[in-house]
Amino acid sequence: MKIAFVVHTFPSLSETFILNQIVGLIQEGHDVDIYAEESEVSDKIHPDVNKYNLTSRTYYQPKIPRNFLLRVAKAVVILLRYLFICPFALFRCLNFLAYGRQASSLRLLYAIVPFIENRTKRYDIMHCHFGNEGVRGVFTREVLKLTAKVVTTFYGYDVNAYPLTYGKNVYLPLFKRGDHYIAISNFIGKEAISLGCPEAKLIKIPLGLDPAEYHFRPRSLPEGELIKIVTVARLVEKKGIEYSIQAVAEVAKKYPHIQYCIAGDGPLRASLEQLIKTLKVEDKVKLLGWKTKDEVQQLYDDSHIFILASVTAANGDKEGQGLVLQEAQSMGLPVIATIHNGFPDSIRDGTSGFLVPERDIPSLTHKLIYLVENPEVWSEMGHAGRTFVEEVFDNQKLTQKLIQVYQLVLDSELEPNG
Repeated sequence: MKIAFVVHTFPSLSETFILNQIVGLIQEGHDVDIYAEESEVSDKIHPDVNKYNLTSRTYYQPKIPRNFLLRVAKAVVILLRYLFICPFALFRCLNFLAYGRQASSLRLLYAIVPFIENRTKRYDIMHCHFGNEGVRGVFTREVLKLTAKVVTTFYGYDVNAYPLTYGKNVYLPLFKRGDHYIAISNFIGKEAISLGCPEAKLIKIPLGLDPAEYHFRPRSLPEGELIKIVTVARLVEKKGIEYSIQAVAEVAKKYPHIQYCIAGDGPLRASLEQLIKTLKVEDKVKLLGWKTKDEVQQLYDDSHIFILASVTAANGDKEGQGLVLQEAQSMGLPVIATIHNGFPDSIRDGTSGFLVPERDIPSLTHKLIYLVENPEVWSEMGHAGRTFVEEVFDNQKLTQKLIQVYQLVLDSELEPNG
């Protein structure tokens, strides 16, 4: 199959789940191209990007100026450049009555440019990642009269915070025109249905990983060794880092032989650094900044316990599945997470880890103390977590399931909507 992945940012260190799907499909012999709005500015690149030469497969739309007058001026240049190639498509994508804000903001015009450049390519599937990209995908297919079937995956933010900003009907054009939909958790699937997603065209496929890439090691505590706790997350509100820091600070009052390392960066770094100083745990809690995949795996390997205390942000933003929970479990770490969005699907509560309510520092502290006081349970929980990941989140199995969805859509007698 020839597949076009439609994403916002590529490559992106925080969206390795999309990269995993691309690699899995390529390994199965499928031809995958990536259409992105922008590239992440970072000096760290996932090794699979180079291994599979994915930059040569990636096509970017022209950068959209924030200043609307500059955006219009650049749009005129685009219109003149492609006027004699696809005049009707260019004018269709300016039809604000049909395409609303996507047309009036000129975003649809910018979005179709890389597809015009690659007009000789014929895709079987256009797989859009996040609902807002799905809207652009079905509009792009319609204005360019492409034949690809459109599949859209919902991840969390797109069914939570995004509709709060743009209205609960924001995806109706997608649900009217799309061919199939994927949710990464039961919770996200229910949210998508509440927004109008046709249930008969919706399937759950969680995010996956390759267990072989994560070295399992039963956890134990040699005499005199620090208990090492770890979180891997962007420093944003929904990750709930402030709550895990406060819980660790509470535990440290009774058990000072602990260390908490947080890998990731983001806009809340300064405020979290201040919180660490206020709690006087500078010697216990370390903000490590961004880490590569290999660096993160080494951090997992050096640690004993994993925490992800995610919360619903003030703007309604929520986590999706929390793939780091599977990464940690695959390496043998017992995990503590919150009862949040898709997290109940991501661990086996009481077996491979524990779930606690959001923003509940006493409960988080209680479970953390239990694991600190009972290192003998780490190994059993770690084995349970590894087995769980191999059964439910093996990327190879999930890639096969994704291919089955593609084939189901292609075998359908229904023509693309619109």
